[in-house]
Amino acid sequence: MKETQILIIGAGPAGLAVAGSLVKQGVEDFVVLEASETVGSSWRSHYDRLHLHTVKQLSSLPHKPFPEKYPLYVPRELVVEYLEDYATTFNIKPLFGHKVTSVSKSDDHWIVKSKSGKWKTTHLVIATGVNNVPKIPSWKGMDEFQGEIIHSRYYKNPKAFQGFTTLIIGMGNTGAEVALDLANHDVDTYISVRGPISLVPRDLNGQPVQLTAKKLAKIPFGLGDWLGSQIRKIYFGNVERFGLTISKMHPAVQLRETGKTPVIDIGTIAAIKAGKVKVLKDIKSFTSTGVVTVDDREVRIDKVILATGYLANLTSFIDGVASHLDEHGLPTSPVATGSLDRLYFIGFDNYKLGGILGTIRDDSQVIAEAIAKEYQVQI
Repeated sequence: MKETQILIIGAGPAGLAVAGSLVKQGVEDFVVLEASETVGSSWRSHYDRLHLHTVKQLSSLPHKPFPEKYPLYVPRELVVEYLEDYATTFNIKPLFGHKVTSVSKSDDHWIVKSKSGKWKTTHLVIATGVNNVPKIPSWKGMDEFQGEIIHSRYYKNPKAFQGFTTLIIGMGNTGAEVALDLANHDVDTYISVRGPISLVPRDLNGQPVQLTAKKLAKIPFGLGDWLGSQIRKIYFGNVERFGLTISKMHPAVQLRETGKTPVIDIGTIAAIKAGKVKVLKDIKSFTSTGVVTVDDREVRIDKVILATGYLANLTSFIDGVASHLDEHGLPTSPVATGSLDRLYFIGFDNYKLGGILGTIRDDSQVIAEAIAKEYQVQI
């Protein structure tokens, strides 16, 4: 059994952020285990056109801003470049090919088993990410469908879909952007929307709405939320006649109270209004040649992309973790207590206007300070 004072599971943005923050705190007695063979592996496999929907000044990891030369909304390939440079800057050298299979508490230590061996550690950081396992819903007749069904995790670009009528199920940010990508490449595109959506434009009059929202949040008595609602109504107009229902909960309130990100529109609504993306209601069942919606509309479909989200799946490998999880299976705070003392979670929430990377930046420093305090390092 190998031993280390601090073990970090995952070398994506979350794991790297904790490691970088620890280095800045003067703590370097840590090991990073990564299941893949590279840092930021999930970012390497995302679809080609992906850009951050949050501005770069609010999306960098701690102690290292994005380079000035990067565009305001950083593309996928430059995020990968940045993560590689971040690891080099802080001398973070993950052990690759170490997929963790179980985590358990033994006295005052954590025992971590991986396919390559066993570790004993005092402090354990879980940075496996909220997008761990694709969520695959089940519908009646799904097995009879003769077309292709994939999860959005495996979508790269429109090439394989050209000439095929394609349905995206789910209109979160991924579903909306994939639908736009397909429509912009002349793919016959449908999108199934289960219920009301919370919608904001990415930019308004050339200005990032994210920055405007931070200013509006400072206005007292909820006036900022009200003003934001009026702006969105003017910007989007009446979208209900195109099959969309807008949530009554204000996007900023939804983000603060539930951590659920609103759909940040980069052109999908315009594509819907132009008829390039056709909206369907929730799916009731599949047929051999397509789908039937809850309003009994039957549509012929060749290919389906499930933009249905992910499961963090923490209970599958961490003993006793359920007590620290909410109703969605996500950690209730970055620093666990009680029987889970010295267990930390990073990259599982998104409750701030800085987006998931902004939250990672903030939470990583909270975790690093908690660990450093036990080391009696001068903060």
